[in-house]
Amino acid sequence: MKLPALILLLAASPALHAISFQGSSFKAIEVQVEASTGLDGVWVLRDAAGMEMLSDGGATASWSRFGASGAAYGEEIASGAASIRLGGGDCGISVDDGTRARHYWIVDYSRHELELDGAAAADGDYGCDRVLLTINGSAGAIHYYSINGRELTLDRDITVEYPTLVADRDNATFTPANASVSLPFIAGSTHVAAPLCDTRFTISGDRFLREWDDEQQAVTAEYRAIAVDAVTTATQAERDAENEQKPGSEGLGGSAPCEIEFTAATSDAAIFNEWQISRTPEFDILDNSFNSSDCSITFTENGTFYVRFTAANADGSCEYTGDTYVVSVGESKLLCPNAFTPYTSPGVNDEWRVSYQSIIEFKCDIFNRWGAKMTTLTHPSQGWDGKYNGKNAGPGVYYYVIRARGADGKDYNLSGDINIIGSRENNYSNTQQ
Repeated sequence: MKLPALILLLAASPALHAISFQGSSFKAIEVQVEASTGLDGVWVLRDAAGMEMLSDGGATASWSRFGASGAAYGEEIASGAASIRLGGGDCGISVDDGTRARHYWIVDYSRHELELDGAAAADGDYGCDRVLLTINGSAGAIHYYSINGRELTLDRDITVEYPTLVADRDNATFTPANASVSLPFIAGSTHVAAPLCDTRFTISGDRFLREWDDEQQAVTAEYRAIAVDAVTTATQAERDAENEQKPGSEGLGGSAPCEIEFTAATSDAAIFNEWQISRTPEFDILDNSFNSSDCSITFTENGTFYVRFTAANADGSCEYTGDTYVVSVGESKLLCPNAFTPYTSPGVNDEWRVSYQSIIEFKCDIFNRWGAKMTTLTHPSQGWDGKYNGKNAGPGVYYYVIRARGADGKDYNLSGDINIIGSRENNYSNTQQ
């Protein structure tokens, strides 16, 4: 059995005299409030009925009680007294020690008792992003009043906690996490952010019961998640061919063929996954789609493409549409040099290569002046080092014939001469003699 105890709590400012309460084993809880209220403090008592409020050090003072209308409408209840006995209910108390009047609001918690008899979670009327929590019991607002009669609300700090998933965008995945929401009060029901996994909601409180070691708790039945979220990435395969031209703009795309890996990590409720490709940012017409969370796409046509990821839950009631990736594929280009020096300056201009952009088909045959084929190149990144059968072909004029196609549909039928310039080597094949 708890014995009555005297609890003394000082006001925040040392310039103000202290008050104390006695008559209960539960401590009086002081709540700091804004100076604009004109109050020197708000005190919450577990049960105000029969409790005694004492002035600083037993000094005598005049005491007044006021209500929602403000301190100006207070009624004197004692004069020249060191303490007063409180009745039940909330009220304002003014204490005037002859130097200054100080004003307090007293909250009788027994009139606002938190009762958590159970809770339920359901899909609410705020779409897929919110869950409706219904509380069985009482957790209403606790009001207090400034000295001018302005209604204010104490924060009861009723907490709602539940497991969910959080997007880890750096690692393109979802990780388990605990969500926590603090509510000043609950008027029957409230909405919280929807979880991304099946979960149970735990409601506990309030701040005053926690301090009195009497916190209450209610847990919902398991809630089946319907909200859908995703994290997407797009990674383009890099090529390091020195003779391939790179368009100046940054971002995805460039010189075709562009190989891009698209990936998506989804929350638990996502059942239907689709990557969509369109030539219009509105996606009113789809060029292609892939029913998968991951896909690799090679862009071989010139132009601008828009790619996005979509997902939905089992019944399609909740959907996710990701950000749009823009892939810009440049028009084709193909230029052929007419000379190179494979023997005289190692590492400098020692291979014959075309300069190209967005070439998706390519074949180049190189001949000497008698029509003997020196080599065949099957990709525009390849070059000819001036050798034939492992030996230097020798200086002179050679000829190329190119058949190619660009990503923009342009056909290239090119031919011309190649000059091997200068040589101090005598180890030539007989192809140019």
